[in-house]
Amino acid sequence: MISFTDSEAATALAERSRALMDEVVIPRERELAGGTAISDATVRDLRAAAREYDVYAPQIPEEHGGMGYDFRDVLPTFEEAGRSLLGPLAMRVDAPDEGNMHLLEMQGTDLQKSEYLDPLVEGEIQSGFAMTEPMQGAGSDPKMIRTTAQKEGDEWVIDGHKWWTTGGVDADILLVFARTDEDVHPYEGCSVFIVPADADGVDIVRNVPHMGSQGDPKGHAEIEFNGVRVPEEHLLGEEGNGFQHVQQRLGPARLTHCMRFSGMAERALSIAKAYTTERQAFGDSVADKQHVRFEIAEQETQIQAARALVRAAADAIAAGKEARVEVSMSKVFAARATQDAIDTAVQFCGGNGIGRDLPLADFYELVRTFRIVDGADEVHLRTIAREAFEDVDSDELEPVRRYRE
Repeated sequence: MISFTDSEAATALAERSRALMDEVVIPRERELAGGTAISDATVRDLRAAAREYDVYAPQIPEEHGGMGYDFRDVLPTFEEAGRSLLGPLAMRVDAPDEGNMHLLEMQGTDLQKSEYLDPLVEGEIQSGFAMTEPMQGAGSDPKMIRTTAQKEGDEWVIDGHKWWTTGGVDADILLVFARTDEDVHPYEGCSVFIVPADADGVDIVRNVPHMGSQGDPKGHAEIEFNGVRVPEEHLLGEEGNGFQHVQQRLGPARLTHCMRFSGMAERALSIAKAYTTERQAFGDSVADKQHVRFEIAEQETQIQAARALVRAAADAIAAGKEARVEVSMSKVFAARATQDAIDTAVQFCGGNGIGRDLPLADFYELVRTFRIVDGADEVHLRTIAREAFEDVDSDELEPVRRYRE
């Protein structure tokens, strides 16, 4: 396989992560019957093992309970974690907590970090990110946000309606994105708030039924905020800079999502290669059929390309760039590549692909959502196209004849 210019620290961390996955996490996954919910006790055991293997919360600064690795150096470990649905939970690199911890680390006050970031890293509490709203509210176009937060004395009063708040059903705290100034453009009039999930007026309406729910330990909550009051010190970051803060969270979070899913794709192809090698059909193993071999080769190539795109985007972020186009390219390409790889694995494993003895069915359902969550394909393609058409060179058409010219 192609080698990347990962640092020695990144490689060593990834090797320890792979050992944890191969020796602890994946064997524990195989003990669970298909469709079985992951217990809190299992999560605690896996996190203890991650600490023993020295791979727990590598992306978080040491002063807050993590290992202090640079963002670029943790990407290979995110991929290792993605090889099992239990991996991200074990290493504390699971969404949405991973992105929320990143936002709290960047924008939180010392008090906010002490009260919320540190216990979040330890796994003592859980969080949700409440940004998306039902129809006619914020979605692919976040400027359509309708949830508001009004200042009354030394408190903020939040009213609104959110859904697809990942982890919101069991969350202890919610990071809520709300409009704080309706007289200016939303890019300048939105803010982020830390809201305790048990605050008066927070109504967890339901866990939204969704594709892939059997393999999703987090769920996605629909939540109403009815006159929810939080003290002014629960404002996260600067008032009116919510969009900028959220972008700081979403860019890196999209890349870590890409790496987790590419790990899932790698595992799916590994299962498919093992199955087709053993499965006999029409005189020899399925793996000896040219179509199977070529299709696997195509998918391996696509996943390698996705890895390269993500690393390039991460390098751009590390260099201080916003890297919106690089992130959008990574997100679109990785989502499609991982979906194709997992679909191929399901197809080649036949009845075992759609059964629940193997993790492929869960992978298949979850990967389809990846082309919608963290920005739908079309939103990212819009970002890419906008830059692609910014500097059109009309001289390229100099030889072309025009009508009656």
